[in-house]
Amino acid sequence: MTNLVTLTRVRMMLALRNKMFFFFSVIMPLGFFFLYAGVFAKGRPDAVRYFLGPILALNVMGSFWGLSATLVTFREQGILRRFHVAPVTASDMLASSVLANFVLTLPTVIVILALARFAYHVHDFGNILAAFLFICVGTVSFGSLGLVVASITNTMQETQVLNQLLWLPLIFLSGATVPLPDLPKMVQGVAVFLPATFLVTGIQQATYFSKSSLDLIVYILALAFWAVLSFFVSSQLFRWEPETKIPRNAKLWALATIIPFVLLGFWEHGKGSMVAEAQAAYKAVNQRANDPAQEAPKN
Repeated sequence: MTNLVTLTRVRMMLALRNKMFFFFSVIMPLGFFFLYAGVFAKGRPDAVRYFLGPILALNVMGSFWGLSATLVTFREQGILRRFHVAPVTASDMLASSVLANFVLTLPTVIVILALARFAYHVHDFGNILAAFLFICVGTVSFGSLGLVVASITNTMQETQVLNQLLWLPLIFLSGATVPLPDLPKMVQGVAVFLPATFLVTGIQQATYFSKSSLDLIVYILALAFWAVLSFFVSSQLFRWEPETKIPRNAKLWALATIIPFVLLGFWEHGKGSMVAEAQAAYKAVNQRANDPAQEAPKN
């Protein structure tokens, strides 16, 4: 435990010096907040509340990019080699990375909620406890995704390419940038296989329709299981030295981490209601825009 606390403190200090981590953890989320709240929501409190789902999800998802890039940089520069001299394991190093990422993500979440409250007069955040649980589980899940990326790439160039290939579908096909109901039916069919869709929809249902954690337990458990699986895979593939070669089956191990969402996607196609829930929220906010006298969803 002492090693974990010490490593976490060191990782936080190093992360704060990393410009890429600062951009994806602070600058980008706040930029999206003002874009969504000021342009898309036009400053309307109920619409800002609706967009809190995508805004907070983008903040959570962006952490995987900065975390993976930081770990690969540490390995290339020989910093991980220095950590290896100390009596710490790969699991200690990875757990401290996820924990540091979690601690550094929360202040931006608090700032976003404070701006929504005081700048855009959002007085009701729905079921804030359920939303906070999604933020916690989501931060750990996408942080673990960053660990997997760092484990199977050798250079910063490879990491950037893989991050880009993951980032684009995560933000454009999940409802994080374009509302899920506005996407073509074919794209909606693909979206139910993406972890980002469960995160966006889950936070949105908690903040806009005040759904409880029990109502959204399937989404939460899926993200939590993904986090555990991704952390386990990354711990098996972790490398301290840049010269160490990754196993031939490493990418297959990494690909196996998507199994929970493949299964859940097929379940959603058959019995799920995620797309319908997203459509209900979208319809409610549009009706509110056309009829300001209509009451917004309450607890």
